[in-house]
Amino acid sequence: MANLRIIGAPSDFGQGRRGVDMGPSAIRYAGLTERLKRLGHHVQDLGDVAVPTPEMHTVKHEKLKYFDEVKTVCENLFHQVGSAMKEGHIPIILGGDHSISIGSIAGIASANRSFGVIWFDAHGDMNTEDTTPSGNIHGMPLAVNVGIGNEQLVHLGGFSPKVKPENVVLVGIRSIDEGEATLIRKSGIRVYTMAEIDRVGMGPVMEEAIRIASAGTDGIHLSLDLDSLDPTFAPGVGTPVNGGVTYREGHLAMEILSSSEKVRSVDVVEVNPILDSHNQTANMAVELLESLFGKTVM
Repeated sequence: MANLRIIGAPSDFGQGRRGVDMGPSAIRYAGLTERLKRLGHHVQDLGDVAVPTPEMHTVKHEKLKYFDEVKTVCENLFHQVGSAMKEGHIPIILGGDHSISIGSIAGIASANRSFGVIWFDAHGDMNTEDTTPSGNIHGMPLAVNVGIGNEQLVHLGGFSPKVKPENVVLVGIRSIDEGEATLIRKSGIRVYTMAEIDRVGMGPVMEEAIRIASAGTDGIHLSLDLDSLDPTFAPGVGTPVNGGVTYREGHLAMEILSSSEKVRSVDVVEVNPILDSHNQTANMAVELLESLFGKTVM
């Protein structure tokens, strides 16, 4: 049995489309707490961190849209997640767009500097203000967490990097901007594209990802962007890309992570109920979390 703390971060400031701010509510509505409790875990929902009202804010920097607002949300999340980790809990952070992981991973690092990251995503999230085609900060959090990008974001929490690139693995990638591809290659981060998953299978990919992320560390943070899945299974995301992880591949990945007993924290991001069908994507998120925290057929 694990002690789990749910923390919502209902922010869409890092995104180009409204709606992911309702992601935490949709995931909760899908029965997250109840379904994790049925697995025998102790679950406490701490509610949501404070998030500014989007309608009251405007873009000031086209290459770092809503910078001040994103930074504020991430600072709030940094404190909440750090406290949960220091008290021995496993935080489950519900986004919100992927920019929130700047705060969640900073909080994790403040409590335990020795960890690796498995980043499930259709995208690389390794842009900076110099490479971004959109200016949306949800395309930058992995770069920030490995110490690349805007200095204020990079040093959020007072230290950098939050995680070593050699302990970071990208899984499910199928859409990379040219500039971030260069940064990824220079960083040495291991990338498993969908082509590689197709070729060797999700099982071997996850075994290797766990080996890389856990080498010389005390555990793994899972950053789960629902657009890593094919839109057939997760239509309610802001930036869907065809040809993604299948239903069974997603569950297999979570089951292998669960068996490793190395996951110390997780964030679940980019669920957009406005674009969803009958809360399908939020339900998918909850099902994957069930597999991550021990649900099996027998």
